[in-house]
Amino acid sequence: MSRKRLMDDGDELLARLGTLTAQARERAELQRSLLELAVALQRGMLPGDMPVTPRFHIAVQYAPANHGLNVGGDWYDAFTMPDGRIGLSIGDVQGHNIEAAAFMGQVRVGLRALASVTSEPGELLALTNDLLLSLGTELFATCTFMRLDPITGVLESARAGHIPSVWATADGRSGITDDEGGPPLGILAGQRYPVTEHRLTTGGVFVLVTDGVVEGPSMSVDEGLDQVMRLAGVAAVAGMEAGSLAAAVIKGAGRVGHEDDAAVLVVGHDEPDTGT
Repeated sequence: MSRKRLMDDGDELLARLGTLTAQARERAELQRSLLELAVALQRGMLPGDMPVTPRFHIAVQYAPANHGLNVGGDWYDAFTMPDGRIGLSIGDVQGHNIEAAAFMGQVRVGLRALASVTSEPGELLALTNDLLLSLGTELFATCTFMRLDPITGVLESARAGHIPSVWATADGRSGITDDEGGPPLGILAGQRYPVTEHRLTTGGVFVLVTDGVVEGPSMSVDEGLDQVMRLAGVAAVAGMEAGSLAAAVIKGAGRVGHEDDAAVLVVGHDEPDTGT
């Protein structure tokens, strides 16, 4: 084979390699742009300031997925309802893409809007379920919604396919809620969501999480919930602020090796209890 032929073959190979490199660079840039768009969309749909009351502190933490375009639809929310009580919600939309992030915003806004119709947690989830079904999407969401009475410290909770919450008291008791719950939102029409009543006592905390906090390759859901329960128990006995507990829980989520988003909502009662 002539030297000229070898040089021509080499030039052709280099040209092909250059083309493949340029294509790979374009795909990487596209993937990065899509990820940035999804993260911006997701963060833009999460609430800013939390409600402020004299006797209760609400704190949140959020960590995005660690792998590729696994941007999901996890959310948290807290807002003052028309009757003066505080609505608390946390949830997770099925899927890990821009559509899931957008759907998350619809669910969160829907819950807020329908809270002006009813603040009763079970009815609110039922109405939201019907609303999502009317949108005709194939996506669905799990959710826990709680209504906090800032006068009495009573928490009324309804759960739609979501993982349980964790509680702890200042006298050293802690546990995982055993609310009956109902199916996820957006799957079946005409569902009912039972309501379970809890009471947040002085120094106590409630911790609401998404599954990215407690489930992953390194840890089962039960192990993850136990980890959160231990943290909550220590925090309540030590008088730790809600913000510090939320930060500790989201840091602990790193140990589960989660490939999903992770969201934490903590409500703590840190004032003298003068309610009934």
